[in-house]
Amino acid sequence: MNLFTERVIRIITEIPSGRVMTYGQVAAAAGSPRGARQVVRILHSMSQKYELPWHRIINAQGGISTPEKAESKGSNQKDLLETEGVIFTPNGKVDFAIYRWFPQDAEEG
Repeated sequence: MNLFTERVIRIITEIPSGRVMTYGQVAAAAGSPRGARQVVRILHSMSQKYELPWHRIINAQGGISTPEKAESKGSNQKDLLETEGVIFTPNGKVDFAIYRWFPQDAEEG
């Protein structure tokens, strides 16, 4: 496993319940500011094996990103976040000022 992948897994596992990060934010914190798509791939292929809290990763607009064929997964993600106390705005977004989490040792601050 490469260093970037190890960092992404560590960062995602450290996100506290009721908090979120974006794909790009995770990538930047892991050392690759342009690696958001790689974060998606890691989540897709390793969430189950490493028991990653995949539902705590959202898009840069504060919403849930799911393909049309996987709408039920988006609904599940929203339900999981709401169970942790995350409240969505009427337009389906998460307020980053309240719920965004920043790792202590992240490269981005």
